[in-house]
Amino acid sequence: MRNLFSTVTKKVIIGYLVIVLFSLLAVGYALSKLHQQTRDTENLVNVEFRTFELARDLQQNLLAQENIEKQLLILRDPAISELRINRNNEFTRSLLGLNRFQSTPEVQDLIKLLQNYRQAVSQLTAVLYQEDWPEAQQLSTEKTVPLRVQLIGSLAEFRQNQQQKINTELARLPEHTQAAFQMTVILSLLGICLSAPVSLAVILNIHRSVKELKKATHKISAGRFDHYPEISGNDEFAQLANDFTLMGQKLTELEQLHLDANPLTLLPGNLAIDREIEMRISNNQPFSHLYIDLDNFKVYSDRYGYKAGSDVLAKVGELLKQVVGEYGSAQDLVGHIGGDDYVVLCSIKTGELLAQKIIDGFTAVVPSFYNAEDRETGSFAGEDRYGVKRTFPLMTISIAVISSDRYEYPSRLAISQDCARVKEYLKIQEGSNYMLERRK
Repeated sequence: MRNLFSTVTKKVIIGYLVIVLFSLLAVGYALSKLHQQTRDTENLVNVEFRTFELARDLQQNLLAQENIEKQLLILRDPAISELRINRNNEFTRSLLGLNRFQSTPEVQDLIKLLQNYRQAVSQLTAVLYQEDWPEAQQLSTEKTVPLRVQLIGSLAEFRQNQQQKINTELARLPEHTQAAFQMTVILSLLGICLSAPVSLAVILNIHRSVKELKKATHKISAGRFDHYPEISGNDEFAQLANDFTLMGQKLTELEQLHLDANPLTLLPGNLAIDREIEMRISNNQPFSHLYIDLDNFKVYSDRYGYKAGSDVLAKVGELLKQVVGEYGSAQDLVGHIGGDDYVVLCSIKTGELLAQKIIDGFTAVVPSFYNAEDRETGSFAGEDRYGVKRTFPLMTISIAVISSDRYEYPSRLAISQDCARVKEYLKIQEGSNYMLERRK
């Protein structure tokens, strides 16, 4: 673009002062509009899409906190407490990210609600640290739950308004592009009347770029986020094309909300598991729910370190995928709730078989997690969660198998409660075990 402008200037200086006026007007107007669209696009990508993503992350985090808080108040399991702290830290990071965009009253009001909720969560954390469970239950019912419900609704409304704003801006891009194109053509045609070669070169370059950007805008507005403008060079058109590419990638990411994978095992997380359970229940599709928990995992991590514990969790995830892939079906789901807790959703007829195969596979691989001394003795000394020194056996695995057809009206809550009950019974048994609960 810069070379073309230089050529125009040289020819105008030779003898066509009038051409200079129209050519500069055409190029200047086009560049001005391109600069304006570049700023609008950058604002759309860096502000509007970013606040939309942060609101989505906060909403997902609140839903996860709700599930974890319920489990913690029911099970009172320190492992769940650690998962809750991780979710709270993620919430804080997202809140800090949103603080950078306090440009509108809507965002400012939303941040005030988020800060109020954060204070309530801090109060609940202090009570949970003291293990005052009645007080924690009361604080959850009277404060954190109402604030969370209000926040989820506010975030949903904010996301909807933000989506409408984004759609409006996307719809306006073709109009701005068309207006810029028309005015550029008019000014350029006036120059063509006096100097066809110079004007034609400028027009063709602008026309090609604007046409490609207009095409890309229509494609993105129609939902074709994988369309990338084919514009080369380092000028404003190429920069705007790069912004369109980034916009398409961001929109693709927004479409992939179902990707709730655990970062360690890359298995689906709580939201994906909950959606799958609700879908099967709503479709009246009977299924087996396998709740898988590692016994003595915490003391193992204390002895061998965080890295070794993470390796165990990753290998267990691979084991579950291998077993389900060999003995299950393509419709089965392997999920990682967090920590050493996993879930497998499968057909009722394969639930017990998968549980036994998982135990067999885990029993075969668990010795490799320990050093030679611990493998030889079959145990090691450590401190339990209360700081009492005692001898622990090698890790075992407990699997609660709950069939959905045992309920007249199945629900996620009922299945979760029964899984917790069966798991607690299995964890006081010796060795690796599973228990199938199909009684009505």
